[in-house]
Amino acid sequence: MQSLRWSLTLYAATIAPMEERTHFGFEQVSSDEKKDRVMGVFSSVANKYDMMNDLMSGGMHRLWKCRMRQCAAVRSGQTVLDVAAGSGDVALGHLKKLGASGRVILSDLNDPMLREGARRMLDDGHLPGRADCIQADGSKLPFADASMDCVSIAFGIRNFVDIEAGLAEFYRVLKPGGQFICLEFSKPVLPLLDVVYDTYSFHVIPRLGKWVTGDSESYQYLVESIRRFPDQQRFSRLISQAGFDLVRHENMTGGVVALHRGYKL
Repeated sequence: MQSLRWSLTLYAATIAPMEERTHFGFEQVSSDEKKDRVMGVFSSVANKYDMMNDLMSGGMHRLWKCRMRQCAAVRSGQTVLDVAAGSGDVALGHLKKLGASGRVILSDLNDPMLREGARRMLDDGHLPGRADCIQADGSKLPFADASMDCVSIAFGIRNFVDIEAGLAEFYRVLKPGGQFICLEFSKPVLPLLDVVYDTYSFHVIPRLGKWVTGDSESYQYLVESIRRFPDQQRFSRLISQAGFDLVRHENMTGGVVALHRGYKL
């Protein structure tokens, strides 16, 4: 019996823990592989990111982000964290509302994308101290508890390996009374729009990506990642479960995009 117990103990000790699995588009991959592949996607398209956004959305992304800025609870002198800040267009909008004493922190895990954001801040005349670029994982933010007045993210959270961990971090770094605001692709709610949207997404966007950037695979992932992201109601529940109150969403362009908001009370 003692020999059997020793054999079982030895066998258990040699079994490697099961690797955490997640999805990369429609594929099942390990968490580490997803992070590496997402980094590769955005490194590949960083210098053409804004151009592709204009082409893919027919310029609509500018209107969606304008609405996001209107709804952001941002006032003069506050500190705003823009996660997955990319090329910095959302952060620039925040700066206009913050006044001379306000500060925006652009955070992105991807170095080429963050460099595009830093370039745009400098081109627009915003120096460090007013617009700071910090490379960081959105689910492991290097900021103190209750240090931000607002946390925003546009078209970035669906790329997280762990969405719940990201939401928990956003809640942690917000001050009491602070706002979380998120713009993300969602589920069309108008009749037949989902059919048109799917046809355009799967048959046009990857080809457009190939033509403009020489990379169709990154845009194939983009389309698939949108389909895997929770719909409006499910994402609202995830935000509430992270601790946020007064959670609500607003559909835009028939639900192709949704703007979610919540508050840390």
